[in-house]
Amino acid sequence: MSGHNKWSKIKRKKGASDLQKAKAFTKISREIAVAVKAGGADLGNNARLRDIMVKARSANIPSDNVLRSIKKASGEVASIHYESIVYEGYGIGGVAVIVETLTDNKNRTAGEVRHIFDKYGGSLGATGCVSYMFETKGVIVIEREKIKAMDEFMLQCIDFGADDFVEDESECVIYTKPNALGQVRDGIEALGLSFVSAEVERVPSNTAAMSESQQERFETMLEKFEENDDVQNVYHNAE
Repeated sequence: MSGHNKWSKIKRKKGASDLQKAKAFTKISREIAVAVKAGGADLGNNARLRDIMVKARSANIPSDNVLRSIKKASGEVASIHYESIVYEGYGIGGVAVIVETLTDNKNRTAGEVRHIFDKYGGSLGATGCVSYMFETKGVIVIEREKIKAMDEFMLQCIDFGADDFVEDESECVIYTKPNALGQVRDGIEALGLSFVSAEVERVPSNTAAMSESQQERFETMLEKFEENDDVQNVYHNAE
């Protein structure tokens, strides 16, 4: 299993600024709007909405703000027209990249995504050109220092439904089947542990190396995607 390969470290480094928090809230508000339209505003009956609440908490977004967004979305369901579009392409050096978006103007979003790819040495590809290189999994990230007895913790996670683990000096990553994410996450919370993130993600089956200069340009491209309000998630297979 390859390591946790999403751009989470970049997100965490940048996440302290008010601007980044505002952008994170904008993205989560869109997810809330889509979730409410699809399954209603009752948290007890809408698992996707519960997952978004957890995601917002991990991003340090106040629960009152999230609840207001749910209430607002409930009153605007008829006027909500966000469309989920996934773009696939290549970063500099041929690295595989998947960009997930929620947009109310797909022509605008397509143009902006293509522009970012082109500007930083990549290229937008056809649907399916790189998605076969990724598996969809539940991914839970916990700071390593919070786990006192790793062997015992792993056994507990397996009982909750976890499939695999990767750890290093700074973090432990738990992988689950997509539909088991909630129960594993709830089990970990019941142990009194908090996490950096807990989401369904696209995990690369293999990784691609790049030079130091390519990596710098590639990370700039990821940051530009992050800054775009239409972009919800970006996945890649760069080492």
